[in-house]
Amino acid sequence: MSDIAGQTGLRGTATAVVHESYSFACMRCGHGWEQSYEIEHHTDAEGAEFVLYVADGHVVPSPLSRPSCQNCDGHVVRIMRAGQVSSVRSVADRQHHRVPQAGPVEAPRVPGTDSRGPVPAREPHHWHLSDLLHPFQRKAG
Repeated sequence: MSDIAGQTGLRGTATAVVHESYSFACMRCGHGWEQSYEIEHHTDAEGAEFVLYVADGHVVPSPLSRPSCQNCDGHVVRIMRAGQVSSVRSVADRQHHRVPQAGPVEAPRVPGTDSRGPVPAREPHHWHLSDLLHPFQRKAG
């Protein structure tokens, strides 16, 4: 089958219409978007089958042939199943608007100092397996 973008006269003669939705992500600028399509299956006068992709009431080129970014017009676009962009956006929105928990704030410790000021340099510590396991050991009692 071939797709013909831009034709408008044959829209009423579709033999079947399939609804598809896709998520897109531009690998150039990071823009993400989603689009739903009505894929109309037609047969021309010679009996050859073709499809028309319709988005928002307009015949458009197939999004699978050479998609372009709506933001930067780049052509390195990843196509994913529907819902991928909206689910990532909802997670990002929840994290962006997260209210920090109340409680005391601990100032970060500056290396080479303690509460009294600078600490003299010391030999680097050589780690042993027992040092790494120490936090997981339970005290008897």
